[in-house]
Formats: sequence, structure tokens, C-alpha cells
Amino acid sequence: MLSYLAIGFTIGVLTGVPIGPLNVAVIDAAYRHNFQRALAVGLGGATADGLYATLGILGVGPLLDRHPNVPPILYAVSGLVLLVYGLVTARAQPLAQSPEVPLPAPQTNGQHISAGFLLGIALIVLNPAALVTWVVIVGSYAAGVDTYDGIACVVGISIGSFSWFLLVAYLANHGKRMLGAKAIWITRIVGLLIITYGLFSLGRAVHYVATNGL
Repeated sequence: MLSYLAIGFTIGVLTGVPIGPLNVAVIDAAYRHNFQRALAVGLGGATADGLYATLGILGVGPLLDRHPNVPPILYAVSGLVLLVYGLVTARAQPLAQSPEVPLPAPQTNGQHISAGFLLGIALIVLNPAALVTWVVIVGSYAAGVDTYDGIACVVGISIGSFSWFLLVAYLANHGKRMLGAKAIWITRIVGLLIITYGLFSLGRAVHYVATNGL
């Protein structure tokens, strides 16, 4: 059981390393909002990773094979969501960070955290590449294991994934403090990256329809 926990942790960290929409969203949350918002985005992503890892253990690969039209639809939806999110991010201004400015009220801060958590979940759930990746990776390592080992693997993946996003959030928040007013250029770059991911997802959906039809 401990070995599956360790394996899951390692997989969770390694799959978070490639720069993707969630990494970019964590960086954006840290620069444009605060460290807590960035953590919430990362926690949402780690939760969704755990969900998809569970599906991988349950063996949903054959189900995807029987319904090949599902991933392209998700690519199209994901592309549209990322385009809108990227445009909003590129135009947004970072929140003022000043010792004289009082902290937000608990309710407002809670709403920001909830929104970040839901955003993290959405960026993973709407990404069919993430689903396929987890089905393939986890399916090859943990499909068919007993219940306790499977739970240990999923918990390890979630912890490993969140640990990576925690590191990204910390580094981004530290960088914002060093850059000061220049941090606005980071939000512009982040917005352009998200738009690029959105166009890529839409392109994959269009290519599938052009090649295979609906």
C-alpha cells in the first residue's frame, strides 16, 4: 500500500511538470490575485487529477474506445473556455498589493478561493488529453489492483499533483513581489499562453471532424 502511495505521488508530481493550462492558471492567480487563490486553483486541479486517476484504475479506456466522439467535443468546449479565459486574463489588471489596503472581507476572500478551486477542476475536467493521459498512465500501473492499493495510488497522485502546484504558486507569488509593477506583463503573457492553448484545442477538434466526420 505504501509503495502505491509513493508511486502515485511520483506520478502526480511528474505529470504536473509539463507547462499546461493549469500551471499557467496557477501563475495567473498568484500574479493577478494572491497566493491563496493560486493554491485554490492548484487544489482544484489536483482534485480533478485524482478523479481522472480513479477512472483510470476503474478501466474506462474501453469506454472511450466505444465513444470516440467524446474527446473532440471536449476539445472544442475546452478550446472555447480557454479562449474566453485567456482574453479576460490578458485584459485584466493585477489586484493592488499595498500594506495600507485592508484585507478582503472573509466572504469575498472565500468567493475568490471557491472560484479558483472550480477553475482548477474545470481546466482538468474539460481537457480530454488529461483524461486520456490518466487512463493510459494509471491504467498501466494500477488497473486491476485491490481497493486499498488503488485508493493509496489515487491519494498519492492527488498529493503529488498538489505539491507541484504549491511549488508553482510559491515561486509565482515570490516573483510577483520581486517584479512589483512590472508584474502586469506576466498577466499579459499568461493570457496569450492560455489563448494559444485554446486555439490548439479548437484546432484538434476541427482536425478530428475534418478527418473522421461527426
